Amino acid sequence: MLRLLISIASALLVAATSRAAEPEPSLAVYPVKPIRIIVASSPGTASDIFARSLGEELSAFYKQRVVIDNRAGAGGLIGNNMVSKANADGYTLGMVDVTRIITELMRDRAPYSALADIVGVTHVASITNVLAVTNALPVRTAPEFVTHARGRPGELNYASLGIGSASHLAGEVFTQAVGIAAVHVPFRNLYDFVVEMGLGRVHYGVFTLPSVLPPLREGRMRALAVMTPQRSPALPNVPAIAEAGLPEAQFDSWSGIVAPKGTPRRIVEQLHGDIVRGLRTAALREQFVRQGAESTPEGTPDGFTRMMQGEYLRFRALIREGGIKPE
Repeated sequence: MLRLLISIASALLVAATSRAAEPEPSLAVYPVKPIRIIVASSPGTASDIFARSLGEELSAFYKQRVVIDNRAGAGGLIGNNMVSKANADGYTLGMVDVTRIITELMRDRAPYSALADIVGVTHVASITNVLAVTNALPVRTAPEFVTHARGRPGELNYASLGIGSASHLAGEVFTQAVGIAAVHVPFRNLYDFVVEMGLGRVHYGVFTLPSVLPPLREGRMRALAVMTPQRSPALPNVPAIAEAGLPEAQFDSWSGIVAPKGTPRRIVEQLHGDIVRGLRTAALREQFVRQGAESTPEGTPDGFTRMMQGEYLRFRALIREGGIKPE
């Protein structure tokens, strides 16, 4: 009898040890349910466009739904805060851009930490910005616009997608760099800005090229310069800002995928590899170029995190030196 009890106890111990060594079902295979990508801006913005492109790639690859969840508002504060507070299980990700950093820096007490709350997954794209003006202005070049604006201090206004957004800072950097006085007009979504620009009630703005490329091509507004050192293949006839004699007004952007802090490293690395596989396809690369961006499949999750840390320091200095404050 004693021998039988010992045998049973040994069998139970082996079984328990075996179960303990096995990974939890939720971690053994990933993903086993839909993935949500939170975008802290409205549909049609650069980050939204990239999130949807990647979502389609991942959905086809994983055979799981990838849901794009637009949470615009407060200059990106709402969506970025949701990413910070999400479960760290790999099923909620964020498509972020410089707005995540700027929104924190522009507030005394932001409800999230731009970098401490997340881990980098993949740097997705480098993005061209463009100086766009209403067709109602009698200008055709960036120097003509600057001359026109300097002669009308306080009469013109520039648009953004909210106080503390990347478009706000880009507009402020341009306005200060060229020495003009203009009024900032924040919008909640891209559609309203495009309508007001078409009506001539908004005079200019510095936006990511993918966001405003459709209305530019439709002739609803006019591109005067791209804010990068070289011209963009998406707008080959539009000069770079340095060509226009205003190199001090350069302003570039980026987008990338992040996960909440604490997301298992194995899942972060798997996501990185699967996203990079998509970014290396010719179809996605060409799609990004047509939108005025460049896919960035090189690098690692840690490399993307370090890049964001560098951007944090750059924008903190830019905001402090320019005396840029929330309104």
